[in-house]
Amino acid sequence: MNKNITDRLTRLSVRLEELNHLLSSESATANLDNYRKLTREHAEIVPIVELYRAFQQTERDMQTAKEMHADLEMRDFAEAEIQTSKENLARLEVEIQKQLLPKDPNDDRNIFLEIRAGTGGDESALFAANLFRMYSRYAERRSWQVEIISQSLSDIGGYKEIIAKINGQGAYSRLKFESGGHRVQRVPVTETQGRVHTSTCTVAIMPEADEVSEVTLNPAELRIDTFRASGAGGQHINKTDSAVRVTHLPTGIVVECQDGRSQHKNKAQALSVLAARIHDKQMREQHAEQAATRKSLVGTGERSERIRTYNFPQGRVTDHRINLTLYKMDHIMDGDIDELCSALVAEHQAELLAASVQE
Repeated sequence: MNKNITDRLTRLSVRLEELNHLLSSESATANLDNYRKLTREHAEIVPIVELYRAFQQTERDMQTAKEMHADLEMRDFAEAEIQTSKENLARLEVEIQKQLLPKDPNDDRNIFLEIRAGTGGDESALFAANLFRMYSRYAERRSWQVEIISQSLSDIGGYKEIIAKINGQGAYSRLKFESGGHRVQRVPVTETQGRVHTSTCTVAIMPEADEVSEVTLNPAELRIDTFRASGAGGQHINKTDSAVRVTHLPTGIVVECQDGRSQHKNKAQALSVLAARIHDKQMREQHAEQAATRKSLVGTGERSERIRTYNFPQGRVTDHRINLTLYKMDHIMDGDIDELCSALVAEHQAELLAASVQE
């Protein structure tokens, strides 16, 4: 194992002992903020140190097996133990390196999901509805909550645009690689000749921003307009100016929210989405230089990039960033996308590992 990694693991082992001592002291809970900080640090370090200890024990087991190798009666057993230890050491080293990779601070956050119809007219809007159902079903499988923030319906059903908030532990870590262009190939319901058409939608996954510490919304830079909501909602929603449109003047970002029954709730939701969009814009600008020098294995992150194709006649879904094709269209459209998400996360980790070795 690399000496720098070994030194770091040794320091973490020492730090874990310090944390154990601090958390077991009588005064540990005297300062609750500090106590929570220490427990979070403890929870982050424990898995890494446990892997390191397993690595050290495996090294000791291998040394014992090598010493046994001189005994003719034990040689076959010793050789088997040495081979097993080599395999375990290689596996543990990879696991340790993964644990030491820099954590994305947004991974545990809730997200805003935005889906917009692209080329393809009504068929694109219908596919946007399919994608929203796919992500909603995935959220349901993981016991996450989905709340529609804003939606614009097309004439024959589907969505020209839909924005939803997904609340759930690790939502961003699982879905952050879904941002990009999604292409569908199928026979539209409006097609009378049975011809396959190609349509597109764009998906954006944004972590919920901590408005206080990450995004400052200056009231002087906001234009807030109210108007009467349109669409379904009953008499109340059409009689009052409950819908809210917020424009962030420096960036030109516009957010509308009209699904809530009260102007106050719509304004709060709109400001929350606005903060997430500004935060997302800031993150993409920060990552632009890195993306220019080393293209990510999971895509550049550009919203216009075609990342995945859903071919209904062939029943296949292909993710072009990792050349993964699955023939389980019905399952995927019903929210069974764990295999896709896990493959993308694995590729991202592989890229980070490769970069850390080069450095």
